[in-house]
Amino acid sequence: MSSHEVTRRGFLNQVSIGTAAAAAVATAATASVQAAEPRAKIKIIGISTSLRKGKTTAAAVQRALEAAQAVAPERIEIELIDLAGLKFPVGMLVNEPLAPGEQDDFPPIAEKLAAPEVAGIIVGTPTYFANMSSLCKAFLERWMVFRKDGFTLSNKVGGVLATGGARDGGQELTIQSVQASLMAQEMLVIGDGRPTAHFGPVLWNQGDDISKDEIGLKATDNLGRRVAEVALRMAGG
Repeated sequence: MSSHEVTRRGFLNQVSIGTAAAAAVATAATASVQAAEPRAKIKIIGISTSLRKGKTTAAAVQRALEAAQAVAPERIEIELIDLAGLKFPVGMLVNEPLAPGEQDDFPPIAEKLAAPEVAGIIVGTPTYFANMSSLCKAFLERWMVFRKDGFTLSNKVGGVLATGGARDGGQELTIQSVQASLMAQEMLVIGDGRPTAHFGPVLWNQGDDISKDEIGLKATDNLGRRVAEVALRMAGG
């Protein structure tokens, strides 16, 4: 082997090593810049649509929200909106004017839900005859405004949970009914995550108490976590 070949091979080796080192430095610099950049914060809103304020549906939604925030406490803000006692006149969908003194609590809530920082919405409803509450139905019907405004809720993550007075009281059917409404908004509708991983939490209300329903509570935690995980991915984290 000639000295010329040895020198040439050595030169090529040095070039290869230098190139790899330069690439490593560039990768490290990029990672450093990315680490220095603050990641976007998101908000997840939970909505209790029970006619009874502060009861089991609100407690279940609050638990899901807390499970969501625990995924990334520094990035996730949560808020519970309890609809009990609020009014959502559906006549406005067909341009009926409000009656004198009639209450409409939808506009300020709609503004909150449409805010760009809101990445996830968790809806909780009690189960009546295997379907959502009348309050939930009226509230979701008013969401027509989001479609007319250019699908404002598109790509926000949606999760649903349902409470009921029996273990098999129609909660799954109720969840699917609410999910259908969210799908009509182009939302990313998900169920509870692994290991339960089904349509959503089915909670058994035993004497105004869901704390004994270990199965339902585990699914509630999984729903909150899953909503947070997907919402963070959509936000680029």
